[in-house]
Amino acid sequence: MRAGLAATLCAAIVAAAAAAPAAHAGPPAVAAKAAFVVQPDTHDVIYARHADARRPVASTTKLMTALVALDRLRLNQVVTVAPYAPAAGESLVGLVTGEHMRFADLLRAMMLPSANDAAHAVAIAAAGSVSAFVALMNQRVRRLGLHDTHFANPIGLDQRGNYSSARDLVEMALLLRRDAFIRRITDQPRAILRSGDHPRVVVNRNDLVARYPFVDGVKTGHTSGAGYVLVGAARRNGVSVLSSVLGDPSITARDADSIALLRYGLSLYHRSVAAHQGQVLRTVGVRDQGDATAPLAAARDVAAVARRDEHLALRLVGAPSEVTGPLAVGARVGTVEVLRRGQVVGRTPLVVARAIPKASFSERIRAWAGRSGTLLLLAFLAGCTVALVLLRRRVVRRRGPVQEAP
Repeated sequence: MRAGLAATLCAAIVAAAAAAPAAHAGPPAVAAKAAFVVQPDTHDVIYARHADARRPVASTTKLMTALVALDRLRLNQVVTVAPYAPAAGESLVGLVTGEHMRFADLLRAMMLPSANDAAHAVAIAAAGSVSAFVALMNQRVRRLGLHDTHFANPIGLDQRGNYSSARDLVEMALLLRRDAFIRRITDQPRAILRSGDHPRVVVNRNDLVARYPFVDGVKTGHTSGAGYVLVGAARRNGVSVLSSVLGDPSITARDADSIALLRYGLSLYHRSVAAHQGQVLRTVGVRDQGDATAPLAAARDVAAVARRDEHLALRLVGAPSEVTGPLAVGARVGTVEVLRRGQVVGRTPLVVARAIPKASFSERIRAWAGRSGTLLLLAFLAGCTVALVLLRRRVVRRRGPVQEAP
């Protein structure tokens, strides 16, 4: 029986260890030549491996192509497809010279199946020529301070002078994902291009989007020089992380590295509610109403992303030491600020949690009479009155009895 009990306890310990949260585990081992993971709300670098090494990045080049094009073209703008002569094995969506397609569909083709003909058409439509567009790409690189990035083409083909780094790719993705349309399309396993000569169905080469509900982007790439590249994004329970892996030996390794890094990043953070709606944060007195008090509360939930091992702080700004009625429920009397590492990361109004009526006349009189300043004033006035009476008596005594005239 003891042996059986020992075996049961051992099994329970093993099971508990296996169920331990991933947040306690160290970073995963990856096969990628370079990798980078960041949490965008906190700007924390979660993982970095040769993050600033300059490497060919294949079709993740199209992150910058999209950034530049979005500044110069409208989503509903119709683009006339320019001639393009692809090399063998390039990823294409089958555009025909002279075909008319909306920029939004060209973006879908460029970002999901990584169509080189779509990227080429976008570059010419946005700048008039490929060389002019590449110049714009490098101007943007310099403005962003991406010191380990330079482009030689808008597609990502292996070419001297076309390189970036794991860190810079994530920076580009963070900027690009500010655009709601980009966030939406890169979170789709497939899409339909409805403009052009005929409808086309395109499939997202980032198969993690279809396999894992919490993965929502961003862009794959592959050439013989770059190996397999993926800039990934994931969001779960209000927490997002972005990753990049460069130089992986296979699609399997690329996907395994990316999902491991994304899961690791998500495990370290949570979205914490620092103050709940209606939570009383301070109680103050009510002027002219005796011992009455007023509860002050948060107007709504206020939350922020934080590491699981850190706490958010609250600060009340402009909160009064007492309030004066009448005040309705929800009347604003200050601001609640949420601080993470000393920085404000959230705000909500500080409001009165119950109605405060206007003080009655008798309450105001009692309050007035009860104030120390009022008592001192009354005592002073009484003293002055007594002093005047005594002074008058002394004056009268000195003058003596008043004599009547004969």
